Amino acid sequence: MSKRPKWQLSQQHVTPEAVFNQRRRIVKALGLSAIGASVPLGVQAGLADWFGKPKVEPALLKPLEFTGSNRFGIADPLTPEDKVTSHNNFYEFGTAKTDPKENAQQMVTSPWQLRIEGEVANPKTWTVDEILSGFTLEERIYRLRCVEAWSMVIPWLGIPLARLLEQAEPNSKAKYVAFETLYDPEQMPGQRSRFVGGGINYPYVEGLRLDEAMHDLTLLSVGLYGKTLPPQNGAPIRLVVPWKYGFKSIKSIVRIRLVEKMPPTTWNLLADHEYGFYANVNPQVDHPRWSQASERRIGSGGLLSAKRIPTEMFNGYGDFVADLYDGMDLRQWY
Repeated sequence: MSKRPKWQLSQQHVTPEAVFNQRRRIVKALGLSAIGASVPLGVQAGLADWFGKPKVEPALLKPLEFTGSNRFGIADPLTPEDKVTSHNNFYEFGTAKTDPKENAQQMVTSPWQLRIEGEVANPKTWTVDEILSGFTLEERIYRLRCVEAWSMVIPWLGIPLARLLEQAEPNSKAKYVAFETLYDPEQMPGQRSRFVGGGINYPYVEGLRLDEAMHDLTLLSVGLYGKTLPPQNGAPIRLVVPWKYGFKSIKSIVRIRLVEKMPPTTWNLLADHEYGFYANVNPQVDHPRWSQASERRIGSGGLLSAKRIPTEMFNGYGDFVADLYDGMDLRQWY
């Protein structure tokens, strides 16, 4: 029997399933709208959507088979599933936290293809069904830390990204990995209007250094809580990089390219002084508009019960990833 990695969480350490939905009602009661003008824009979006249960029923999800759980040894309760599926940043479906659940349920995720190309000897194209049948799924219970200073603990299902990249056979020129989200304005209302879509020039793109992408913690997720991914959480396949801020974990991926030079990334293009390429969770480097020293851990209650906890360097995964950045000034390479 193989030894469990130290970063695995146990099942009781996932954030409960019912924590996400009582937002606008309490915001109104607290009079937060009156102070909105004094709150940074990014934080306003987070505060305004902590409360209020979406009226949309989730899409029909299928159970997935997986070979046991990797429960990393961080003693954090799980986030309730209904919070994970109703408090989302997915600007392709709107900028409010409830918009993705309300607007993404008709998204067509089958058939779907994922292409790996670029500096590889063996370009590959997989359908999601081929990925589900051709690779062993693992459950990985990870912390998710948003750059907006809230966090969750989520049981993802997926495959280490390295397994797919190895089959594509990166060549000696491959230094970075670039990711691209589906571009389909007919399905994604935020892509039809930069006003609705948060000012982003779509499609959404992200990137990692090759050694980051090949790290065992880096996951291509196809599900959570034992089921396929809901559309609002990035169906049918998304990236999860637990030591980085959540915006690095790109959703609804259709293309992966291995490249020689650092690729552009959406939030760095939009505001490079606020969102760096690396985006490692770092409590010592504040966002220009708010502190990153602590975070609100979403649990089973609402905003008033969300526990404020200290943020850990690399989101608590430093023992496993700090060596990737030996000799780097992480205040400069934020």
